[in-house]
Amino acid sequence: MSQSNFISRSFTEPKGFTSGIEGPACDREGNLYAVNFARRHTIGKVTPAAECSIFLELADGSTGCGIRLNRLGEMLIADHTGHNILKVDIATRQISVFVHEPAMNQPNDLAITSNGVIFASDPNWKDSTGQLWRIDASGKADLLEANMGTTNGIEVSPDEKTLYVNETRQRRIWAYDLSVDFLISNKRLLIEFPDFGLDGMRCDIAGNLYVTRHGKGRIAKISPSGELLVEVPLLGKDCTNLTFGGIDGRSCFVTIADAGNIEIFQADLPGRCWQLLQ
Repeated sequence: MSQSNFISRSFTEPKGFTSGIEGPACDREGNLYAVNFARRHTIGKVTPAAECSIFLELADGSTGCGIRLNRLGEMLIADHTGHNILKVDIATRQISVFVHEPAMNQPNDLAITSNGVIFASDPNWKDSTGQLWRIDASGKADLLEANMGTTNGIEVSPDEKTLYVNETRQRRIWAYDLSVDFLISNKRLLIEFPDFGLDGMRCDIAGNLYVTRHGKGRIAKISPSGELLVEVPLLGKDCTNLTFGGIDGRSCFVTIADAGNIEIFQADLPGRCWQLLQ
């Protein structure tokens, strides 16, 4: 393992984003997007040179959380106050409502398959419960599971045979088998932590899971069998989410709520989310 791997540094200036910074995602050109730049209800854009600007202003009543990009060049945003999944044409910046589902609590984070099927975590923070949704390419939403813990981070494995979902307050990560139609079965506990919260998750191309340990200021790297491989120390404590990008897909960008900025470190393998766009 290279000594330069897993050493985090600041990528953007502190306080450029609000404490609601979340949902990082990189496009094919290496630009990074995250929610709540400068103020709430925005999507910020960060160039590879770390130049920040407002990319989008969301409509009144909409607040972004998780962001994913699909192979069509569209941005999908979990709108946790509007009970929506929004779709944005990155080239034109045109915003549309892809899914509006009143039965959603607060859609939080998104995972996506290579053919555009979306999974959404849906916590109820007040009751420490949560739901899990599947959204097909036409925008039809199906509730897969209710009465979970506070569902938050969510990711699909590189072979698209496993779905991972974590519960922030219960500090558990669950794994499900995925069928060829992306239906879930065989729920099992991957790993449980004794302290601190869990937030966003992403896989690398080998299937290792990177998880933000909110309040601890660490990124946990976990094997597909549930073994804790390494914890990456960050400068900030309240890490909310992460994504992969850069020239070779090994740059891991982490959103930090207490500093209002983004940190970066080099992983040893590219991320699955980067690979999906190649």
